[in-house]
Amino acid sequence: MRAMLSYDYAILRVVPSVEREEFVNAGAVLQCPERAFLDCRVHLDERRLRALWHALDLDLIRQHLEAFPKVCAGDPDAGPIARLSRRERFQWLAAPRSTIIQISAVHSGVCESPEAALDEIFRRLVLA
Repeated sequence: MRAMLSYDYAILRVVPSVEREEFVNAGAVLQCPERAFLDCRVHLDERRLRALWHALDLDLIRQHLEAFPKVCAGDPDAGPIARLSRRERFQWLAAPRSTIIQISAVHSGVCESPEAALDEIFRRLVLA
C-alpha cells in the first residue's frame, strides 16, 4: 500500500459581476508539501461566461488565468511572486481577492498521487 499524502487545493473562479455573485469555475490549484508539488490547471468556458455577461474581455481573463500555472511553476516571467517558496506561492495564489478572478476557500484531502488528485479535482469541479 502506498503512503497517503496530504494536499490543499482551491478553485479559481471567474466572477463577471461581483454584485450578482455568479461565477464559473475556471481552474484548480493544488499543493502537496510532502512531494514538493504545486501545480494548476485552467480552462476558460467561454460559452458559460458569455451567458452570464456577454461583454466580457475574454482575452484579458485568459491572460490572468494563464498567470496561475506560471506562478506555480516558478516561471521567472511570472514576476516576483514566482520567486517565493512553493508554500508562499500557494498562499498567494489562494488568497482572497475581490477582482474578476476569485478563489474558493482552501480545501484539504489525502491522496496517493498529487498529480492524479489535481486531475480529478479539475475534471470534477471545472470541466464538468
